[in-house]
Amino acid sequence: MCRLQITADLPATCDLPTPTMSLDNFSIIESTLREGEQFVNAFFTTPQKIRIAQMLDLFGVEYLELTSPAASPQSRNDCATIAGLGLKAKILTHTRCHMDDAKLAVDTGVDGVDVVIGTSSYLRDFSHGMSIERIIDQAQEVVAWIKAQGVEVRFSTEDSLRSDPEDIFEVYAAVDKLGVNRVGVADTVGVGTPLQIYRLVKALREHVSCDIEFHGHNDSGCAIANAYAALEGGATHIDTSVLGIGERNGITPLGGLVARMYATDPESVKKYKLNLLHDIDHIVAELVNVDVPFNNYITGYSAFTHKAGIHAKAVLNNPSTYEILKPEDFGLTRYIHVGSRLTGWNSVKNRAEQLGLALTDGELKGITAEIKTRSDSGTLTLDDVDTLLFERAQNNVAV
Repeated sequence: MCRLQITADLPATCDLPTPTMSLDNFSIIESTLREGEQFVNAFFTTPQKIRIAQMLDLFGVEYLELTSPAASPQSRNDCATIAGLGLKAKILTHTRCHMDDAKLAVDTGVDGVDVVIGTSSYLRDFSHGMSIERIIDQAQEVVAWIKAQGVEVRFSTEDSLRSDPEDIFEVYAAVDKLGVNRVGVADTVGVGTPLQIYRLVKALREHVSCDIEFHGHNDSGCAIANAYAALEGGATHIDTSVLGIGERNGITPLGGLVARMYATDPESVKKYKLNLLHDIDHIVAELVNVDVPFNNYITGYSAFTHKAGIHAKAVLNNPSTYEILKPEDFGLTRYIHVGSRLTGWNSVKNRAEQLGLALTDGELKGITAEIKTRSDSGTLTLDDVDTLLFERAQNNVAV
C-alpha cells in the first residue's frame, strides 16, 4: 500500500511554512463597529452599536474597533459613548494618519488609536500623493503624539500586499523605534494568498519588535486562510467582523477564525465564550437584514447536519469521524437527517430511540426502504418519518 509522505524527503526548494510563534497566543480586534459599518446593509444606530459592543465584550474579544470620530458627529459621539461603558475589551478607533484625526480620536476617551496610510503605488498616485519619505515623516509625528497621550497606537500601511516590501519595512521600522504598540499588514483588496501573507509577516517580524496585526479582505475567498497564515508568520492580532461583513466582500469572519483556530487546537479559543457565537451571528444578521448562510462556520443551519447513510452511521458511533468541531462546545447539537433516499437504517434506528419506540432491526430496515422509495417521489419531512415510525410501533402494540 502506497502512503504519501509529507514530512520527509521533501525537495530542497520546497518552502513549507514553519510557525514563528505559538498559535494560542493571539488577540482578536473585532471590527464589526468599524469595518462592518462599511457593509452595504449596515446602518447601525447608537443603541444597536452598544448592543453589539456588549455582546462581543461578553464573548471575550480583546479589542473593539470603532468608526473614526472624524466620519460624522454621531460617529464621534458613539466612540465616546462606547468608550465610557466600562467594557473589559479595549476600545479602539481607526483614523487617517493625520494629526487632526488623531486629536479628535484621543478626545473621545478611547483606549487606542489605529492610524493608517496607503503605501501602494495605486494609493500614492491616485489617493494622497505622498512619497515614502513624507509618509515616514507624517507617521512619526502622529505616532509620537498619540504615544505621548498615554494611549495605545497601531500604525498600518494600507494595501500592503501591493506595496513594495522594502518601502513598508522602512516605514514600519521608523515607527517601531518610537514604541508603537502594533504595526498592521492590510490586504485591503483581498489579493494575497496564504503563502504570500506568511512570507510578508515573517519578513516583517525580522524588522520590528512590536506586535503585528493582520487585516485581510475576502475578495478572493482567502481571508480566513490568510489570517491563519499571518499567525503562522508571527502576527499577534487578527481583525475580524461578525459574519465577515465589511467593504465589498468583507474581512475575516469572527466565527470563521474561531473555527479555524479550534480545528487546530480547541484550547486556543477556550478563552472565548463560544456558546454566544450563534446568537451574535444571528442578531447581527438581523440588524443588517441578511440571513446567516446555510453553510456558515459553526452557526449555519447545516453546519452540524449529516445526511448520507455511511456518514450518519459513523457519526452515531463516534462524532469525530466526520466532525472536526464539537457542536456541544458551541452550545449546539448535531442533526441526523433521516428523510431522504440517502438515509441509512442506523439513522432511522437512532430516531426511533429518540422517540422511545421499540422496533426490531428488521422493522427499521423495512421503514428505511419505504423512506427511500417515498423520497424518490417527493420530499419527506421529519414529521413524515416520525409518522411511519409511530404507525409501525402502534401496529406492534395492536398485534
